[in-house]
Amino acid sequence: MSGMVSGLWRHPIKSHGRESLSQVTVIPGQTMPGDRVWAVAHEVAKTDGSEWASCSNFSRTAKAPKLAAISAEMLGERVTLSHPERPDLNFAPDTEQEIFLNWVKPLMPADRAASARIVRVPGRGMTDSDFPSVSLCNMASHRAIEQKLGQTLSTVRWRGNVWFEGLPLWDEFDWLGRDVRIGEAVFRVRERITRCMATTANPQTGERDVDTLRALNSWDHQDFGVYAEVIQGGEIRINDEVQVL
Repeated sequence: MSGMVSGLWRHPIKSHGRESLSQVTVIPGQTMPGDRVWAVAHEVAKTDGSEWASCSNFSRTAKAPKLAAISAEMLGERVTLSHPERPDLNFAPDTEQEIFLNWVKPLMPADRAASARIVRVPGRGMTDSDFPSVSLCNMASHRAIEQKLGQTLSTVRWRGNVWFEGLPLWDEFDWLGRDVRIGEAVFRVRERITRCMATTANPQTGERDVDTLRALNSWDHQDFGVYAEVIQGGEIRINDEVQVL
């Protein structure tokens, strides 16, 4: 049985926007190109940006739901951010941090640590996992959650990289330790992704509006999607085959 790629997404700045792609070329041992290149450290972060750090060091949607409504477009070393409550911002995250910090400040809750600086770890996307990962998400699992909640949900809530159609509900959880060919690339599936409050925020409005975690827990887990490692690089396009090896 095989599935098909239905969506490709990257998130240039961790928790600050998403961008849809039609194709991508992945590299062994690396995150999806352009994904989580930068992260926004808050004022009490315990990271200097020299190495990977856990998500607790960064401004993120779980604590600041309005960030969920940001969309992004990355071109070279510049990123354009859009949000329904803010003017579009085009800037270079490495060199133009102040204009970003001023732009994002109204979106941050007053009772949370303020965003302080943008960090970038050379050669390493700032994924939630402690290894450079690409997240794989199953449309059948997404639809089951929609059915459980009785409403349509945007897949953007899950911040996944590669979406696939045509495989059974929760099939991805049986892939742990196995290899999956997607287009020209091969991934080794390493972990289930345990979800947090970030998924409760509406990606159009930035308001928390649905209890995705309660829905997940009805299956006796709080997981959605899996983290995988690229072990063979290559191009992936929409409609490419997804096959467990």
